[in-house]
Amino acid sequence: MGRVFAIDLDGSMYICKHCKTHLALLEDIVSKSFHCRHGKAYLFNKVVNVSVGEQEDRMMMTGMHTVVDIFCVGCGSIVGWKYEAAHEESQEYKVGKYILERYTHFVKSIS
Repeated sequence: MGRVFAIDLDGSMYICKHCKTHLALLEDIVSKSFHCRHGKAYLFNKVVNVSVGEQEDRMMMTGMHTVVDIFCVGCGSIVGWKYEAAHEESQEYKVGKYILERYTHFVKSIS
């Protein structure tokens, strides 16, 4: 495996709690009204420095979605998921967006 080149962000951001790799800017938050199995989660338009897992259909509170888990490229910790497809028309706004789990041990805000 080669060396990982991470993108550095500038401004208020969310980082991986384990390795401090930059993940997303505060300004890219779409919604703070999401929940995951560990607590609060935020929906983002754009996330950097992540790799994706296998695509799978997952039943969530808002119905069935096709998602991929996302992992920090710095340390490999799971930090959330990306919506690949929505099975209900009312949920299509999520497609292509990312969820970062907020209060587990994966991400936090810095300035």
